Amino acid sequence: MNRSPKNMAERVLVVGRSPSVLLATVDLLRARGHSADATNQFDHVLEDYDVTDLDVLVFGGMVPAETKQRLREGILERNPHVTFVQGLAGIPGLLAAQVRAATSDGASDGGEVVYDAAQRSLRLTLDDSAPVTVEAWWGTSFVPPEPKSASMYVFDDRLDAGTHIIPLPDQVPPEASFAGVTVDSVTRVFTVGPMPAAVTRLAPTSATDDRLPQVARVATNSDDR
Repeated sequence: MNRSPKNMAERVLVVGRSPSVLLATVDLLRARGHSADATNQFDHVLEDYDVTDLDVLVFGGMVPAETKQRLREGILERNPHVTFVQGLAGIPGLLAAQVRAATSDGASDGGEVVYDAAQRSLRLTLDDSAPVTVEAWWGTSFVPPEPKSASMYVFDDRLDAGTHIIPLPDQVPPEASFAGVTVDSVTRVFTVGPMPAAVTRLAPTSATDDRLPQVARVATNSDDR
């Protein structure tokens, strides 16, 4: 049964490839109170982890499509309540924000948040005064197996009820960039600039596709804190 954020931390499993991204993401999720683990051992997920009690599974972009489909089917047979999240990029803060978005309490949603791509700005319409945080992330290096990234807080303050425009600064580039908006306890994540085609073409097409370099084994256990 899924946990409610009101009474117990969600169990999260991140399945990806990059050791540094996986471990940093687990650290962020655990710091926020989640019971979080990560692995790049795709063939051992169902043996290494008890997915019957899993709330969220995050897939990295370098997980082959057939592997994702196999894991979805195997996990849903054991746990039909799990939420699957497709990671937008190998950026730990972004992945943690996607988990927050997937586990946000929708009942507390008191307004609307829209990203205006033409104006590179976020438009917030709030029903009531609320604390608002806007964070941006972007890739700075895409060399496998360890991508690098940067981030910045764009806004962090309380806003009154009404409509507000928050522009993204020029430091946020037009590609491989993302923004997360948290209003009270509800988070939304937006793609600002898409991943370069040269990066998306690196994704393996099958479980036997070995175009990417080998990486160190990662299979964390949430009991090892």
